[in-house]
Amino acid sequence: MMMISLQRRLALMAAATTVMALAGCATQGPSQQALPPIVFVHGNGDTAALWQTTAWRFESNGWPRERLHAIDVPYPINRDDDTKAQPGRTSAAEHMAYLKAEVDKVLKATGARKVVLMGNSRGGNAIRNYIQNGGGEQTVSHAILGGTPNHGVWAIPGFREGSEFAGTGPFLKGLNAPKNAAGDEVTGPVQWMTVRSDNNDKFAQPDGLWIGQKGTATNVTAAGPELKGATNVVIPRIDHRETSFSPAAFAAAYQFITGKTPAATAIASEARVAISGKVTGLGVDPLDAKTGNFSNNLPLPGAQLEVYATDAATGARTGNALLRTTVAADGQWGPLVVPTGAPLEFAIAAPGYATTHIYRSGFPRSSAIVHLRAERIADADKTAASVVTMTRPRGYLDPARDQMLFDGVPPVGVPAGAGAASAKIKPEGPQRSVAAQFNGERVVGQTWPAANGHLVFLELTY
Repeated sequence: MMMISLQRRLALMAAATTVMALAGCATQGPSQQALPPIVFVHGNGDTAALWQTTAWRFESNGWPRERLHAIDVPYPINRDDDTKAQPGRTSAAEHMAYLKAEVDKVLKATGARKVVLMGNSRGGNAIRNYIQNGGGEQTVSHAILGGTPNHGVWAIPGFREGSEFAGTGPFLKGLNAPKNAAGDEVTGPVQWMTVRSDNNDKFAQPDGLWIGQKGTATNVTAAGPELKGATNVVIPRIDHRETSFSPAAFAAAYQFITGKTPAATAIASEARVAISGKVTGLGVDPLDAKTGNFSNNLPLPGAQLEVYATDAATGARTGNALLRTTVAADGQWGPLVVPTGAPLEFAIAAPGYATTHIYRSGFPRSSAIVHLRAERIADADKTAASVVTMTRPRGYLDPARDQMLFDGVPPVGVPAGAGAASAKIKPEGPQRSVAAQFNGERVVGQTWPAANGHLVFLELTY
């Protein structure tokens, strides 16, 4: 029922003049000239790697790989108060300037006149700011915003109004100011689409639970990400990240850009898979009493990286390292040719960090944005025999919606609703297999001793 409703909406969009030019090009079949470059903009604290499956779906429908570009903001977290400098954070203006520079690079590299911008969450703030205030109305044909809190995560007069997420603050009020007599909130001639959940986005909730204000009205509803003057798509039960990274969100975006339904939302496998990416670390925030760490996308030069093929049933290494390398100054590693679909273990070692073991499902296609982050052991975990985290970067864990098992049982401590993207266990005993299962995907790894400085992550791809 969900897909019938969504397709009906998107079919109406295809008939509109807003997409006729690109729809005409798409009917000639995919080619470098017919299909515009797409620039993907990640959300708060995130990385370019979250767009991996979305890029694979575009590629599987004929989009040239060289016309798919995911940016990686060095400091991806917003300031608490946008007007005040904060180490390791970006202002809205800095975020927009970074996006503008990346768009210019893509236009130069491809020779295209315009790009499509597709952003998740805070990435949509930068897109809106660039189009309205940075000249993007001349360089952007389509803007697609998934889960962007366009009317704030909260809209409480006097409450943290300096944040770019405050619906009553100057940043969003400026972006949402009427652009014409009809009161449209979007800037032409760009074509706009928003994608939101019906009620399952943690940052579009009437209660302040997810901002640490349980019981306080946020004055924001599930419709907060919508914009007047845009095509506003609603997909039931998707979570905050799935507004961009789910198959349904991809289908909506593809239809909006081309005027055609994608041939498939499944990811087609390649015979030859080459992967590469970046190794990063963590900043240190003395104001963060919980962990002292904050996310950034800066390279971790000198880190040691090893990559192994693993047994799908046990997570054990099946042979010698496929790659053993020292990470260069730019953090980049690879390319590494790996067996198509073979599960992998990535092991990162660097001074000041735990040896971080990341287990992943096999790669069906090549990717140059395989992001690997070294982690530190939290004080509370240093006495554990082993520490294993089940993590889902492209979505959340929802006990009311998802079928999940972690080491054979439902994950403990995951709250109702789609509010957590990870779960942690501390297995006792000698090294053994441990598995994370989520809606059909199964990732198996091995426990490693925390006492010897090891951490384990079972990273879900879908």
